Amino acid sequence: IGGLELNDETKEVHVDGQPVRLTPMEFKILQLLIKSPGRVFSAEEIYERVWNGNPVGTDTIMVHIRNIRGKIEVNPREPKYLKVVWGIGYKIEKQA
Repeated sequence: IGGLELNDETKEVHVDGQPVRLTPMEFKILQLLIKSPGRVFSAEEIYERVWNGNPVGTDTIMVHIRNIRGKIEVNPREPKYLKVVWGIGYKIEKQA
């Protein structure tokens, strides 16, 4: 998607051709989001799908999202890829 590339087989992520190191959980969250560009996932839904359990709270997801943003975005305060839809959840922006 744009300059963001995720390889399921090698578990590698590249942004504009540069490798990005993600933790296994960060990779799983990004993988979930990138497979459905434009679709908004609530924090609870991300938790349920990635951890395969009932969410205890959304703080864990917020921290992981912030960490992912810091690694894949040129300017995390003005994200190009990983967007927040306030009051609803998170999505990977479709790229033209």
